Amino acid sequence: MSCNVELVEYNNELIEGMGSFCLRSKKKSSGYLNKNKWLNNRFEEGLKYVQVIDNKKQVGFIEYTEAEFSSRVVHADGYLVIHCLWVSEVGKGYGTRLLSKCIEDAKKTSKKGIVVITNSKTSWAPSKEIFLNNGFQLIDTAPYDFELLVYSLSSEAEQPYFPNDWEERLKKFNGLTVLRSFQCPYVEIATENIIAAANKLTIPVELIELKDREELMELSPTPYGIFSVIYKGQLLTFHRLTIHSVFKKIKAIM
Repeated sequence: MSCNVELVEYNNELIEGMGSFCLRSKKKSSGYLNKNKWLNNRFEEGLKYVQVIDNKKQVGFIEYTEAEFSSRVVHADGYLVIHCLWVSEVGKGYGTRLLSKCIEDAKKTSKKGIVVITNSKTSWAPSKEIFLNNGFQLIDTAPYDFELLVYSLSSEAEQPYFPNDWEERLKKFNGLTVLRSFQCPYVEIATENIIAAANKLTIPVELIELKDREELMELSPTPYGIFSVIYKGQLLTFHRLTIHSVFKKIKAIM
């Protein structure tokens, strides 16, 4: 790895100066601004947002926090939860270096371990390979191809686990409903596409802004947590779709 590679742990001041990594090509968009605002609020809870810089260029980042403040739907008290891990180029060791930083922090703060939720069918959640290559183990699964991986730091600690009432959660919603939080800047674009398709079909959209972890743990129909679209008790998506795809999915259920 280049000797010009460094890790930069963000705080409120750096977010104002350098900005977050995702959607940085559209720094005036509401999604980008909402993400930075969300980060500023989460730093007070201990969230870590670490970028890897190579030759003064942003090339990746990791975001993680204590499970008690996490945006993922998993029972994992005493663990750190990785929200995101993304690098612009594989094979350079960026991802492993970011993971090592997270593991180091977990040890320093006497955590039981680290968990991450992966999904091989969408880029909205990390892929599991890098975690398996760095000592994580698959311990649970959930509908829609979600997997729960853990890096254990205590052989005696209770293992994290997913809820098991996903179907019951969906039944609470009949109209076209969007549950969301701005942990991801692309949630704004994803929501706009839902509304545009619904307008074509003259269907009202209910937006539910998830205020805190308690509400997220109660309502989210997937482990991803921060974006869900439900219609007539069925999950339309947990990630961004094109307007045309949303239109087709709603029509099929109608």
